[in-house]
Amino acid sequence: MAAVGHGALREAAAVADRVLPADGAPTPAHVAIIMDGNGRWAAARGLPRIAGHRAGAQAVRRTIEAAIKQGVGWLTLYAFSSENWRRPLPEVIDLTGLLRHYVRSEVAELHEAGVRMRFIGDRSRFDADLQADLRLAEHKTKGNTRLNLIVALSYGARAEIASAARRLAEAVRDGTLDPSAITESSFCRELDTVGIPDPDLILRTSGEQRLSNFLLWQGAYAELLFLDVLWPDFGQGHFADALAEFARRERRFGARPG
Repeated sequence: MAAVGHGALREAAAVADRVLPADGAPTPAHVAIIMDGNGRWAAARGLPRIAGHRAGAQAVRRTIEAAIKQGVGWLTLYAFSSENWRRPLPEVIDLTGLLRHYVRSEVAELHEAGVRMRFIGDRSRFDADLQADLRLAEHKTKGNTRLNLIVALSYGARAEIASAARRLAEAVRDGTLDPSAITESSFCRELDTVGIPDPDLILRTSGEQRLSNFLLWQGAYAELLFLDVLWPDFGQGHFADALAEFARRERRFGARPG
């Protein structure tokens, strides 16, 4: 990913150290984003799809900067779904190549800005070099606390849930788990997102209004927001508007209003 202003992440971190929200509006602890619209953005400009993915990578940088400035502690980005493997091979190669470039070129600045990187999904489908890059990024940034950046790669929520159920079923079969001991909490410990809080806000760009197999278990009580902007055009203003919309909503988690 090409940098959007060298040192911008460090500047965002410095701003976050100095500025606190003035209006007391609730800020979501965890924002998850379905980044959609790269292909349509490129097609509208007569460009190849990879140009849209590269422009989308710039939007990723802007969004990370916005999350740091706004004091969001957890940011999950849906970068590559399990279904994306069914796309034409040249596009899959372009996407994985862009991912490899991003991880190798950006991790140093993300680390300096205090960002911890984590990856969820079936990374075994990527080549060995890319898997090693992902492990290295996680290891290098594991002590950072300013922003937890979770990137969903080769991720599908149904497969995640099925895998968790299979592991619990195997434990019951082996006699190490009583079925009566299976609870929502024990099930959560088998998910890719163990140790990660559920998202408070899930937003999707491009105007589409569906979750597309993203965080189906974890998003049970998330606020949903669908934006008409295509992902490559998404910026810090859109992120701030999304947080403002979140602050206007009343979250009751199934209870009656107070």
